[in-house]
Amino acid sequence: MTLYVSDLEVTIDRRAGAPVRPVRGASLSVEPGHTLAVVGESGCGKSMTCLAIAGLLPRRARISAGSVLFDGQDLAALPLREAARIRRRAVASVFQDATGGLNPVRTIGWQVAEAVRLRIGATRHEATREAVRLLGRVGLPDPESRAREYPHQFSGGMNQRAMIALAVAGNPRLLIADEATTALDVTLQAQILDLIADLRDSMRMAVLFVTHDLGLVAQSADEVAVMYAGRVVETAPVAGLFADPRHPYTRGLLSALPHGAAPDTRLRTIEGTVPPIDALPPGCAFAPRCPRANGLCRQDDPALVTGVACHHPHGSASKVAPTRHLEAVQ
Repeated sequence: MTLYVSDLEVTIDRRAGAPVRPVRGASLSVEPGHTLAVVGESGCGKSMTCLAIAGLLPRRARISAGSVLFDGQDLAALPLREAARIRRRAVASVFQDATGGLNPVRTIGWQVAEAVRLRIGATRHEATREAVRLLGRVGLPDPESRAREYPHQFSGGMNQRAMIALAVAGNPRLLIADEATTALDVTLQAQILDLIADLRDSMRMAVLFVTHDLGLVAQSADEVAVMYAGRVVETAPVAGLFADPRHPYTRGLLSALPHGAAPDTRLRTIEGTVPPIDALPPGCAFAPRCPRANGLCRQDDPALVTGVACHHPHGSASKVAPTRHLEAVQ
């Protein structure tokens, strides 16, 4: 197993006021050649979880509990230098703003070649040759010429391809794609998703795919982890989650899908908003928005058991238009 995150807690120390925990006991796993999609509304802790796994937490944030097991080594417990060495060679990230992630004063080829040199210790000539190969591998036409160009000479989709080439330089074993297709149009989204899937299969990488778009989840993921208020509240294979969502929050997300409704049809919504991380309610954080909540839910935060963290999960006999959910997002 490539990655196993158990009871991960991230704490942010503030200049004034008590520390806050944007991630509270999150657990998830992903194996080589598979894609795990992490979904949820903004503010649910998806990106902070990924930053913790990648070792890219902001200055005042830290992993305060739990483990990040990567090929049997706990990155959260290792000395910082040792953890950074492992991540540099084996963990790569692609983020939403591809242009912002590239150095504007260095050529695309130089940046990819530098990643190759840092990860596998190649000579400058070998790294340059590998950079050109990678740019071609991710679908950029005339990669030798493109390698000599700068990010401002690329379109948004081309920059995202260049970022993916940079990420997979040196054959990482885990690729974290955090909203990597959000800024692209639908056609480019499909192309980038196909590219990531192709690289995952050919390189036997594990992919952690963060998104708020359930349509992309249905197209690209093998497993799904649903996050709410810093916790994973449901995990399941993608087909099982869409066919039989058990957590009320998951059902609310799926019920908000259009389902091919008429243009004048009002879509269903989940009442309320995600609570701020410094003002979480007692008990289950979703209780104030949940139609099934009772006194127990408002007092006791349920543990993640058999794939769902809920005192009153929906059972397999209670389905909400299972085939319609899957058809609506494919």
